[in-house]
Amino acid sequence: MDPYLLAKWMHILSSTVLFGTGIGTAFQMVWAMRSRDARVIHSTASGVVIADWLFTTPAGIIQPATGLWLIWLQGHDLMATWLLATYLLYALAFCCWVPVVVLQLRVRDLTRDTDRIAPEVFRAYRIWFLLGWPAFAALIAVFWLMVSKPFL
Repeated sequence: MDPYLLAKWMHILSSTVLFGTGIGTAFQMVWAMRSRDARVIHSTASGVVIADWLFTTPAGIIQPATGLWLIWLQGHDLMATWLLATYLLYALAFCCWVPVVVLQLRVRDLTRDTDRIAPEVFRAYRIWFLLGWPAFAALIAVFWLMVSKPFL
């Protein structure tokens, strides 16, 4: 297979997995929290944590690796302004995602073997929810930059 087509396919596929898993698990967590049922929340948070390790983490690693590969294959300047903006936005999404994973673990652990939802669960969830928005917006902006490659 042509190296460019392989890199592009891997990049598109990993972006789909990264974004799709993120939005899918976010929806599931929001829906579970709305139930206010500790068992539902625990089960969902457990699944979300596993999905992050199985899908989000590998896709999050493959994304920049294939992006750099594509930059090299296409001869783009690593310091082009649209690429610098992409790096910053991806870093923002990553900086939001790391505490989100910790908060998901906390929600999962606080709802284990209990029918009562501790106030810390709702506190962790609110922070988790707030961190999701800049990460989501950053990835939407990265998609736009990848498609349009504007001269900024």
